[in-house]
Amino acid sequence: MRIDESILPSVDGPAPFFAKPHWTLLGLTKRLVDPLAILASLTLVFWAFHQPLEGPFLILVLLTFLLVFPGRLRFRSWDVRMAGEILTGALRTAVLLLAIGYLSNALELFDPYAVATWLAVAPLALMGIHVASPRIVPYVLAPVHKQNAAIVGMNPIGARLARMINTHSDDSRVIAFFDDRHTGRLPEAGSVAYAGHLAEVSGKVRELGISTLYITLPIAPQQRLLTLLNELRDTTCSIYFVPNLFLFDLIQAKVDAVGDIPVLAVCESPFNGVQGVLKRWSDIVIASVALVVSAPFALVFAIIIKLTSPGPVFFRQRRLGLNGQEIVIWKFRTMRVTEDGSEIRQATAADERVTAIGRFLRRTSLDELPQFINVLQGTMSVVGPRPHALAHDAMYRQLIKGYTRRHKVKPGITGWAQINGARGETDTLEKMARRVELDTYYLRNWSLKLDLVIILCTIRHIFNDPHAY
Repeated sequence: MRIDESILPSVDGPAPFFAKPHWTLLGLTKRLVDPLAILASLTLVFWAFHQPLEGPFLILVLLTFLLVFPGRLRFRSWDVRMAGEILTGALRTAVLLLAIGYLSNALELFDPYAVATWLAVAPLALMGIHVASPRIVPYVLAPVHKQNAAIVGMNPIGARLARMINTHSDDSRVIAFFDDRHTGRLPEAGSVAYAGHLAEVSGKVRELGISTLYITLPIAPQQRLLTLLNELRDTTCSIYFVPNLFLFDLIQAKVDAVGDIPVLAVCESPFNGVQGVLKRWSDIVIASVALVVSAPFALVFAIIIKLTSPGPVFFRQRRLGLNGQEIVIWKFRTMRVTEDGSEIRQATAADERVTAIGRFLRRTSLDELPQFINVLQGTMSVVGPRPHALAHDAMYRQLIKGYTRRHKVKPGITGWAQINGARGETDTLEKMARRVELDTYYLRNWSLKLDLVIILCTIRHIFNDPHAY
């Protein structure tokens, strides 16, 4: 059964509200600029008219914000239609505020000249913001480059989704699509290039730098389901389609929308958009405090390491970070030899390579204090899946299903796996599989509260962890 593309809404006209999984920082900014510009003009006008900025003024601020949020800032060239939209919205808001003030007898609390001036200045301020923002805001808050996306299954829905993203999205672009059918049988894809068959998706993702996949393949294209739905059209009952989502290994799963096209996020980083900003801010604060508090102890450790064994104070290791990109992490040197090659021998409980001070540092995890510098650099997080040696990553990604998903987030100094006993030597495949399972739990259930719990448990375990050596 083919879908007639003519029945699908057009992507032309005003830009849709992009409800992507997790608001991006740019998207949140677009919704806050209008309300903040209006409130800024209100504050300046009332200040100029010597109106008190308290009591009734604060109520007016709150009411105005509720009426105008979210804003509809769009990064496009100035035109008459945009001016009309701004004036219409300002007039509507003014009428509502005046009506509320009249019905509540609150108008007498304000200087009428101040109110009239504000109602005249606010639309002009919005017009100025809308003219300037396309030239300023994207360069301040948007990613330097748009994130590349691809469509898997170029059916009419996929083609429309690609057009919608490429027309209206400020931080994403669809560059490729995958389909097993001959290109002559596919809908017009515009500038989106054919990248190969479905069997080639996995290999092409890294090659093309694709960060987002939209899978528009039907989950269950059963004729009997279509027939049943057709027969139920004349009933008044509510109908819900419940796909068997337990077929998927869901990470941060949620139902969302791109424009008015519903999408199911099956595997997604929990740190996109605003969540990513909160995570980064918490990392910076915690790492800064940790480095200041631990500085005297770190100095003592460095002196002891230098005096008791030959070699450098710090040990640098190559690891895989966010999105599988190679990073360099720092640790206090705890062994007489350094290994960072294709074959790495894991430390054991009575490892003869470990120095005396190194044994103490490893048992208390204090050898990882320098990694707070990595956190400030942005290559690591305070909490996240612990990074493994490159040789181990190469081996276990072939042996453990879903192992690579650990790299959807930055590696951490500590993690959910570590406070649940999954640390130390992984001398069996089952131990590493357990660690990956716990890391996956963290990805599914992340919150700032969970991060705080992990940090507190880590501090408690510093001197009594039997798995640390």
